[in-house]
Amino acid sequence: MTGISQRGFTLIELLIVVAVIGILAAIAVPYISAYRVRSYNASAMTDLRSLKTELEGYLLAHGQYPN
Repeated sequence: MTGISQRGFTLIELLIVVAVIGILAAIAVPYISAYRVRSYNASAMTDLRSLKTELEGYLLAHGQYPN
């Protein structure tokens, strides 16, 4: 016996794990950004609906749209 312990991970094993994590992250990032864009679009549509409702209320109250 040489006294060298066989515990722990080798450099190759650690590099493989880092590479797998990088690949998974590269796959996930486009999906996350797509969800962000959908969220922004939904928020904008909600704001437009609210604006439409407010403008219709103004029209009913004043007989014309604001200038």
